[in-house]
Amino acid sequence: MLLVHAHPDDETLLTGGSIARYAADGVQVALVTCTLGEQGEIILPELVGLDAEHADQLGGYRLGELRAACSALGVCEQRLLGGVGRWRDSGMVVEPGGRASPPADLHPRAFAGGPLTEQVTQLVDVLDELRPQVVVTYGPDGGYGHPDHVRAYEVTMAAATQVPAVARVFWAVRPRSAVEAGIAATRGMAGLPFTAPDPGGLPAVADQEVSTVLDVGAQVQTTMRAIRAHRTQVRLWEGSGGDRAFALADGVARPVPRCEYFTLASGTAPDVEGDLFAGLTLP
Repeated sequence: MLLVHAHPDDETLLTGGSIARYAADGVQVALVTCTLGEQGEIILPELVGLDAEHADQLGGYRLGELRAACSALGVCEQRLLGGVGRWRDSGMVVEPGGRASPPADLHPRAFAGGPLTEQVTQLVDVLDELRPQVVVTYGPDGGYGHPDHVRAYEVTMAAATQVPAVARVFWAVRPRSAVEAGIAATRGMAGLPFTAPDPGGLPAVADQEVSTVLDVGAQVQTTMRAIRAHRTQVRLWEGSGGDRAFALADGVARPVPRCEYFTLASGTAPDVEGDLFAGLTLP
C-alpha cells in the first residue's frame, strides 16, 4: 500500500490508524509526502522562530517529526516527492465559509503551482519502483480545499493510471455522520482544554460516498504516539476517563478516531466494506 499526502502530519491525522493496522498485519506500507509543510503554524512558543516569516527552518524540523511518526506507525518506505525540498508547502488563504485557496504570491517552488507533468512523472517513478496494489490519497477537493491537497489528488490520480500494478485507488474521507459523532463526543469530554467544534465548520462528504470503513480502535495508542511526534503542529489531550482528543493551531477539538473512512475511486472490488485489500492476493 502506498499513501500520498501533502504535508507531514496528514498521514497520521487522516490515515494513521489504517497505516498502523496494515503494517501490523505484515503489509508493506509506503508513504509519499509532497512537501515539508514549511508554511505550517507553530503551536510551540519556543519554536516559533522556525516559521516562514523568521528563520524559515520549519521544513527541516518537520521532516524529523515525519520520520518519527512513520517509525511509530510502521511505515517501511518514506519518500519526499521529487526529493527533499523539491516542492514547498504552498500555504493557503481561508475564504469566507472556511474554504481554502492558494495565496496570490506563490513561492517559486510551491507544490500547487509546479508543473503537473513533472510531479506526475516523479510519482510514477515511485509507483513503478514500489509497485503498490493499493494507493490512497485525498478526494477531488483535498478534504477541505487546501491547494496542496488538491494537487496531491491530481498528481496521484494521473500517476496511478499509468502503473498497471496499482489495482485500486482510494480517497481518505470523513463522512458527515462520523463528523457529527465526533463533535458530540468532544462536547461530552470533561476537562477538554480545546474549543468545541462548530458543526458547520468541519468539512465532510455524504455518508453514501463511503465504500470502506476500517476499524482502527486497536491502533489508537500507536496513532497517539505518531500524533505526539508532530509536536509543532498538534496538541494531544487524554482525559481521566479514557477520552482522547487533539487540536491543531485553530484550537478546535477533534477526537482521536477509532474508525477511518475511504471512497473507492478506481479499480474493481467485490466487497471492500471493511478491507482495502478485499479480494486481492497479497504478495
